[in-house]
Amino acid sequence: MEMQNDDKQQPSVLRSLDWWTIGIYLALLAFGWISVCGASYTYGETDIFSFATRSGMQIIWIGTSLVLGFVLLMLDDRFYDTFAYVIYALLLLLLFVTIFNPHEIKGSRSWLVLGPLRLQPAEFAKFATALAVAKLMSTYGFDIHKPKHLATAMALILLPMLFIVGQRETGSALVYLSFFLMLYREGMPGGILFTGVAMVVYFVVGIKYEQVWLLNTPTSLGKFVVLLLVQMFTSAMVFVYCKEKERAIRVGLISLSITVVALLFSLYVIPFDVVWVQLIVCACLVGYLVYEGLSTQIVHYLLIALFSVGSIAFFYSADYLLNNVMEPHQRVRVNVLLGLDEDLAGAGYNVHQSEIAIGSGGLRGKGFLNGTQTKLRFVPEQDTDFIFCTVGEEEGFLGSAGVLLLFLALILRLIHLAERQPFKFGRVYGYCVLSVFLFHLFINVGMVLGLTPVIGIPLPFFSYGGSSLWGFTILLFIFLRIDAARNLVRS
Repeated sequence: MEMQNDDKQQPSVLRSLDWWTIGIYLALLAFGWISVCGASYTYGETDIFSFATRSGMQIIWIGTSLVLGFVLLMLDDRFYDTFAYVIYALLLLLLFVTIFNPHEIKGSRSWLVLGPLRLQPAEFAKFATALAVAKLMSTYGFDIHKPKHLATAMALILLPMLFIVGQRETGSALVYLSFFLMLYREGMPGGILFTGVAMVVYFVVGIKYEQVWLLNTPTSLGKFVVLLLVQMFTSAMVFVYCKEKERAIRVGLISLSITVVALLFSLYVIPFDVVWVQLIVCACLVGYLVYEGLSTQIVHYLLIALFSVGSIAFFYSADYLLNNVMEPHQRVRVNVLLGLDEDLAGAGYNVHQSEIAIGSGGLRGKGFLNGTQTKLRFVPEQDTDFIFCTVGEEEGFLGSAGVLLLFLALILRLIHLAERQPFKFGRVYGYCVLSVFLFHLFINVGMVLGLTPVIGIPLPFFSYGGSSLWGFTILLFIFLRIDAARNLVRS
């Protein structure tokens, strides 16, 4: 009898729900449908609600998403914890099967065609991966600072990535890198995140300026700068992780002095490739760090040496990959992004037309269904990957800013919900959801504005299609259900 009384005193799911987040979700769905309407509308259409149109079909996707969200809220919150690994295994199996899918759409085998219905398992694998990682990290005894535990968490993230790459859907695979933001929040060493950022810098600077010569020497500016950064980063890490300020300054000054002397010699005496001297300096640095690590038994020296070797290996392997392994059209996309090629009629066409559409919107936009660039179909994929250009053209700067503020409100709300979770499972899952939304928002909007690579990922709740909308809804509503149970008293 006492347990029954306790159960009666438990707050209901609907009362415990975060209605602010649901309100933001509904607002995004509404603005998303308006945008799909504007992007897919053609002059002369008489019924935008017809199921024969994209805007009409999007109503079906929105309706089914609302039903799906309600079902997820009605399930017991412990269901997601209990069956996390089972859900993950089933989605992995589905991803693996999809690799051998005979249906190829736009060069990708990531879609399962079931009669008139097309589903993309990669969109659903995000919530399954988030549940599995949250389950693992909430297990008793899990310590992210232990290499074995961190490697296991990374394996759960990287495994679906490999299967999705096997489906030739690189863009969707890259989304899983967003989970590393959650790992950092949960205590992953900052050096790992810094290493990732450093690799991006090496690639962009090295590739972009590889064919630019330094002053009047036969030295590649890109390679020179990358190797100089490796030297400086190595010195800085000695100071940060080994707490050896004087040694770090000495190592940095010696490396920089040798490089400067070699550059001056090449400039005024005998021209030669200074990169060879830099490689020798880096090799000496690595040897010195290994010696210090073995003699002092301080493992940080060995890790910094590994960072230096890995940095150089990554840069040269990335350069080889770009020039000798990548397909020509993939190379062109990278070159367009880095500003090496303009190619307004080819790889850069989408972005160029998207920028024109957004710019033509001005401050207040051209009004609903009045966009010219989108109505005349100048922007490819304008109701899916490039949906934000429709917002910019029809709603202008004010409308675009309003949409971004709405997404910002969602991001801030998710941070608030994640931080108030009483158990680690809910917090980890919440930050996984946050990371996925943040990655999609940053890359998609940046892609439309020409700031990030064109990798073909949807804008949450805006891009046309059922798979992405259902996937984002599942991600969000599972978290809302977990959050609604935060105050429950477990017997």
